Amino acid sequence: MGESSAAPVAGSGPLGQMHGDVTGDLHGNASVDMVGGIDALESFCESYYRLRPVNATFTGVHAYDHCLPDWSAAGVERMVTELRALRERLADAGCSALGGDTLAAREWAGIDGALADSFLEIQLAELAGRHFQRGNPSLVIGEAVFAVVALMIRDFAPLAQRARMACERLRALPLFLASALAVVAEAPVPGAWVEKALKECDGIRALLSVGLDHWRALDGIPGDLGASLRHEGDVALGAVDAFATGLASLSRDASPVRSCGAGLLALLVRRGHWCERSLDDVLAEVRTEFGRERTRLDEMALAIDARGLTGVQERLAAAHPTPERYYARFEETWTDCHAMATSLDLVTWPHAPIRYVAIPAFTRMAAPALYYLFYRSPAPYDDIAMHDYVVSPIDGLEGDALERHLRAWNDSVIKLNHVVHHGALGHHVQNWYARRAPSRIGQMAATDCASRIGMFLGGTMAEGWACYATDLMDEAGFLTPEERVSEQHSRVRMLARALVDLEFHTGVRTFDESVALYVSEVGMSAAAAHAEVVKNSMFPATALMYWLGTSQIHALRRAREVALGDAFSLRAFHDELLSFGSIPVALVSKLMAKLMATPPSR
Repeated sequence: MGESSAAPVAGSGPLGQMHGDVTGDLHGNASVDMVGGIDALESFCESYYRLRPVNATFTGVHAYDHCLPDWSAAGVERMVTELRALRERLADAGCSALGGDTLAAREWAGIDGALADSFLEIQLAELAGRHFQRGNPSLVIGEAVFAVVALMIRDFAPLAQRARMACERLRALPLFLASALAVVAEAPVPGAWVEKALKECDGIRALLSVGLDHWRALDGIPGDLGASLRHEGDVALGAVDAFATGLASLSRDASPVRSCGAGLLALLVRRGHWCERSLDDVLAEVRTEFGRERTRLDEMALAIDARGLTGVQERLAAAHPTPERYYARFEETWTDCHAMATSLDLVTWPHAPIRYVAIPAFTRMAAPALYYLFYRSPAPYDDIAMHDYVVSPIDGLEGDALERHLRAWNDSVIKLNHVVHHGALGHHVQNWYARRAPSRIGQMAATDCASRIGMFLGGTMAEGWACYATDLMDEAGFLTPEERVSEQHSRVRMLARALVDLEFHTGVRTFDESVALYVSEVGMSAAAAHAEVVKNSMFPATALMYWLGTSQIHALRRAREVALGDAFSLRAFHDELLSFGSIPVALVSKLMAKLMATPPSR
């Protein structure tokens, strides 16, 4: 599906030298200290990867592939001290906030410094409470399992080298799990979080038993190294069992989940999404939009089928590939999407080869119990010619089981989710542009890591663009009438998630009321609704980023169309938008507005 993508621009790597001038106006009249700003940013990058070695592997920084993070009580305190010192260095260099001159000149050291500071402020807020590392066992087990998965699923180095690093991480796993659980156990834990983590323990058991045996049998892993993997895997399995036993005996909260509170939610929206609106203002718009789009969904569905949404969903499920065409359908749909987008000049589509393959045997049994992504963003600092998009296999399925799978993975699901949103115009194209962004943080912030993306601030661009891309292909005529209803249903679901995100974490809506909303208004099953609210509770302001980013991109496009009139080019707008990488859409809006407002130099 295209030629090999080029390597990142010289000097833009994780520890590379910054480019451009760094003399902008920050904090009002304060200016960026060029040397101090670069040094502070270098220190930030070094710290980021060292403290988060699993994130580093997923990002393509391989100095820490043998390590696990230190989430012990002492480790958390050391992290807090280090993050505070980094914020002080950024402040001393004038990089803690942005002034208009810095935006207008696009001085990336100052911009990245401000982004780094917002990331650090959020991290410190997380570490001060019991919502994340210090209180969520699911994050602990996720970090443990994906520390190994990260080394298994991508050929960034010879197989034997990755296997040796896996041995090192497996050897470190017992201490990591025991020390992290001791921190989590310092206070009662929500029961639903415990149950989620216990299910994920089943996933890591599958990975370290059958999965590890599949992996160590591959050509390229010598017999003695394979034996070491098995030994370390067995020891790690014992540690997982001990972790699960301790987890099951934890003191539990009265409530099945925990809200983060309005204070942290407001911080995440302001400093993570760079949204300057109040929570009340955002919530009022979400409520209005949800009601409008929910009504429109019913109208669209009834216009196609007298049974409404249920009838349309039945039509969609019935339109699926045959078993013989199942794997080919993904690539065929990708080709059609690429052809339409390029023929309509929607975006400069890069050479970013991707192929759809079955989930490998060594992670196949573990995947259903884990945060195992079908599309995982390419590591921005690895240079791998072909990116694998994994899909659920049909090998061995027959009869009713095969038919159920094909109905679930029907043509509309393949087109809307696995092609447009993820593997084609959406995430995959955006990730290619992000890798080449002038912002070092924009290059890697939206990298998929163990339980979430590398930096929360990358979310509105990454998810906003992927949702907008599906809107764009609808606008272009790529969807059938039934698929347009499915996309409208996705829009309603996105707004419902934003609504629950805002109302649950501010105490307006209870857990049970949130589950009921998903069941009655979105059509989720009770089990799916329960799982969705658990996820909403664990990652505040994350569900919001989908709607917020999408609406901000649409608003920015409308503003540029008005400002430029006949000179507006859709492709030029999209290319410029994507060129900034994975930084908040609200910040991109300011950057683009400042450039238009700046008089041309004479």
